Amino acid sequence: MAYIQGVMIIICVNLMGVLGVSLLTGFTGMFSFGHAAYMALGAYTSAILVGRLGMPFVVGLLAAAAFAALASVIIGYPTVRLVGDYFAIAALGFGEATRLILDNGGSLTGGARGFVGVPKHTTLPIAILIVILGAILMRNIINSRFGRSFVAIREDKLAAEAMGINTARSRMLSLAISAAYAGVGGSMFAHYLTFLQPVMFDINKSTELAATVVFGGLGSMTGSIIACIILTSIPEIFRPFYLWRMVFYGLALVTTIVLRPQGLLGSFEITLEGTRRFLTAPFRRRVSAGGGARWQS
Repeated sequence: MAYIQGVMIIICVNLMGVLGVSLLTGFTGMFSFGHAAYMALGAYTSAILVGRLGMPFVVGLLAAAAFAALASVIIGYPTVRLVGDYFAIAALGFGEATRLILDNGGSLTGGARGFVGVPKHTTLPIAILIVILGAILMRNIINSRFGRSFVAIREDKLAAEAMGINTARSRMLSLAISAAYAGVGGSMFAHYLTFLQPVMFDINKSTELAATVVFGGLGSMTGSIIACIILTSIPEIFRPFYLWRMVFYGLALVTTIVLRPQGLLGSFEITLEGTRRFLTAPFRRRVSAGGGARWQS
C-alpha cells in the first residue's frame, strides 16, 4: 500500500511539471527542454527554507514557485524572442547550467553529495490537493484572455501581433507561470524524498516532461494529465522486468507517435459537459431535414 501511495505521489509531482510545460509548449508553442532546472530551483529553495530555516511548508511551496518564476524571467528576457529550435536550445543550456551550479554549490546545496535532512511534508492527500488546485487554476488561465493570447501566438505570431497582442510579454508570462508550476512540483518532490541531488534534475527529466506533453496531445490539458499518469505508471508496473521496463516505456511513446501523431487527445479536452453530452448522445433526438424527429444512432 505504501508503495502504491508513493507512485501516486510521484505522479502528482510530475503532473505539476507537466501542467507547466503543457501551458508553455502546448498552448503557447514554445518548446522547452530545460524545465527540470525550474523543478530543481523550486526543490532546493523549499528545502533550504523549510529544512534549514524552519519555515512552514506552505511558505516553502510559495517561495519555490516565486523563485522559479523569477529565474524564468531573468533567463527569458534575452531568450523569449527566440523562436523554434533556438529557444529550445537556450532552455536546454539553462537547464544544464543550473544542474552544474547546484553540483558545485558547496555547503549551501550539498553539491554532488546531495542535500540531506529535508522535512517530509508531501503526503498523498496534500499532493492530490495541490494538483487539483493547480489544475483548476491552469484551466482558468487557459480560458482567460491571457490563455487566448497564448493560443493566438501559437497559431500565428504575426497575426497575433497584428491584433495588438504583445507577444514578447505574453510569452514571458507563459514562461513564468510554467516555471512556477515546475517549482511547486520540485518542492513537493523535495519534501517527499527528503533528499536531493542535482543529477535528479538532468536533461532526462526535462525530456520526460516534454515527451509527456507531446504524448498527451499539444493543446490538451486533460491529455497531458492522462499521459502523465500512463507514462509515470508504466516503469512501475513493469518494475519486475527491470531490464526491460524502459523498453516498454519507449515502445508506448513510439507506438503513439506512429499511430496517433497528434497525441492521445490531440487538442480535445475532456470536460464534465463534454462527457455528459458524449454519454447521452445516443439518446438525444435530432431534427431531420424534413422536420421530423428521429433517435440519433
